[in-house]
Amino acid sequence: MGFLFFLLVAVAVVESAYGYDDYRGSPSLQLPLFHPRSGELEQFAAPITVVLDHDIARVRFMNSKLDGGNSTGYPGVGGLIGGKSIGVPVNPGLSLGVGNYYTKIGIGTPASYHLVVVDTGSSFSWIQCQPCDIFCHAQAGVLFNPATSGTYRRLRCDSPECSSLKKATLNSPVCTTSNGCIYTATYGDRSYSIGYLSQDSLIIGSASLPGFSFGCGQDNEGLFGRSAGLLGLAKSELSLASQFAKKYSYAFSYCLPTLNGAGGFLAFGGGSGRGYQYTPMLTDARDPTLYFLRLSAITVSGRPVPVPGSAYSTRTIIDSGTVITRLPPAVYSALRTQIVKFISSKFQSTGAFSILDACFAGSFKQIAPVVPPIQLIFQGGAALNLSPQNVLYEVKPGTTCLSFAGNTNPDDVTIIGNQQQQTFDIIYDVRNSRIGFASGGCR
Repeated sequence: MGFLFFLLVAVAVVESAYGYDDYRGSPSLQLPLFHPRSGELEQFAAPITVVLDHDIARVRFMNSKLDGGNSTGYPGVGGLIGGKSIGVPVNPGLSLGVGNYYTKIGIGTPASYHLVVVDTGSSFSWIQCQPCDIFCHAQAGVLFNPATSGTYRRLRCDSPECSSLKKATLNSPVCTTSNGCIYTATYGDRSYSIGYLSQDSLIIGSASLPGFSFGCGQDNEGLFGRSAGLLGLAKSELSLASQFAKKYSYAFSYCLPTLNGAGGFLAFGGGSGRGYQYTPMLTDARDPTLYFLRLSAITVSGRPVPVPGSAYSTRTIIDSGTVITRLPPAVYSALRTQIVKFISSKFQSTGAFSILDACFAGSFKQIAPVVPPIQLIFQGGAALNLSPQNVLYEVKPGTTCLSFAGNTNPDDVTIIGNQQQQTFDIIYDVRNSRIGFASGGCR
């Protein structure tokens, strides 16, 4: 699924393992980040039901991948090979395009500018390119034309970047008859992008990255909204965060704005100096590209929800592209019961809305004042102090639901979704294997 990021300057001193940032003097780069239902793509926003359907597909795929599942059935790349037609099995990836935040980047020399979705669950970046040998979906703005860039080049099959595609996309590269490298990026909702692995200058904010490796898409089909492509921020050699690491240290941060908010940003190279609370960044061998952490407790009005500590033992990831936070069944049930006690005393319950099963008759503004303080507490004591805008989701005029859902399987991965991340300044310090949270990053 599928969405704008701003300015950061790094200053701080390490006071403890989970204390303040340590990027004093480190260069920093920032650009704006937009809510998927606002700004230049607002007119193309998908209905809430479609957003939630894609959220379900994204979560289903994450669990399948972590459990060793594998599905095929996507188109091959025969139309790009040249001289012969072949089909190759490919694997699905995360669903995206209607729930992700987005930003604007420049590609080429001279640069042309494009709106792209930003995703911590994807490791590979791509944009649609002329001549669109097979198909390009409708996008806002013009397609990138490699022929007009003096710095564009296609990469060969024997390049190290081509060798990195398998880890970044889950799919093995294919070679053209002239030894060009073809990538295949596939997603959990059966969307996909296929094209040429390429390099060109990337313009992002006030900085440039010569020799940026990305996909020049020639067959891009599915629900990507009207974006031109995707910036992948997960952990792999081809991710944008990794490619920027030499210049800005291996760290990035963002703040996801609310629908009617402002000040969202994506920044590389350091933190804002707001005083982050840190939790360890963990790794799971089944997918080392994702950002794992450990959820240790949830409180309502300062009191832990009544579940044993073992209820939090499932794997947990933080993901910018999942909208609704998914919790272990026992944890969700206890949290739901506590919150519903506060809201149902003044507002009538309604039927479920898609995966959201605690909904009420009333607008967000009406219900927000009765929502109790809620904390998500992570290993080491770092916490997200949720406000009503992190807890409620107005799915249609006059109907508002809790923006949490319970997993069906107790062993399914716990996911901290973007609804709960909104307005927080969140730093992914890959170099030091930690994730930090600070309040008041944007609104």
